Amino acid sequence: MKRNQSGFTLIEIAIVLVIIGLLLGGVLKGQELINSARVKNLATDFKNIPVFIYGYQDKYRALPGDDACAYTSASGACSTVHMDKPTTNDVPNGDGNGVIGGLWSDTTTGSESYNFWQHVRQAGLAPGATDPTGDYRPTNATGGRIGLQSGTSTATDSPILDSAGNPIRGSYIICSSGILGKFVKQLDIQMDDGVTDSGSMMAEKTGTAKGQKATATKDIDDALSYTVCMGV
Repeated sequence: MKRNQSGFTLIEIAIVLVIIGLLLGGVLKGQELINSARVKNLATDFKNIPVFIYGYQDKYRALPGDDACAYTSASGACSTVHMDKPTTNDVPNGDGNGVIGGLWSDTTTGSESYNFWQHVRQAGLAPGATDPTGDYRPTNATGGRIGLQSGTSTATDSPILDSAGNPIRGSYIICSSGILGKFVKQLDIQMDDGVTDSGSMMAEKTGTAKGQKATATKDIDDALSYTVCMGV
């Protein structure tokens, strides 16, 4: 007895392929939107920190972190104390010399660059815990730490150098770590000139010691983690 075997027609196969193509396209487009949003979030960190600095200066006539009259321990030396001390992990005042001392990556309250975050939070300028425990530097969209320090003309004190060995330029240097290479390149295009070893924004592999040359754009690996620094 002869059996009739049925199968998919060319039209049915074509419809299935079109549907698969649309699904793949939607997934890829969705991933592209997610990546774009992450880069915008990273860029916002670099844009917000100068706002914290200038907002604090406008409010208290002092630099956050460097403010010598920020907390109650300064009551004997200052006519006005700007804020109350946190109840635990007390944050000391700065020395008031007009420079945010320390490195962007410092993690102790002996550093003005570390204390910067508590000063701007206590002033109501930045979000985050005002009575912290542990490392209270903020994190970026990829989970890396964000920090800043005053600019310097000394190569050994600079967090990053350009391809010619010159310190990154700026009154303040903002650094954000743990950023994948594929985001680094997009971020530099959005915020600077797209060249990761020169200009106002540069990148180096996460964990690189200060005073080292930045990584050239052609050498950025999409899958590796980098620290991005920007002078403002």
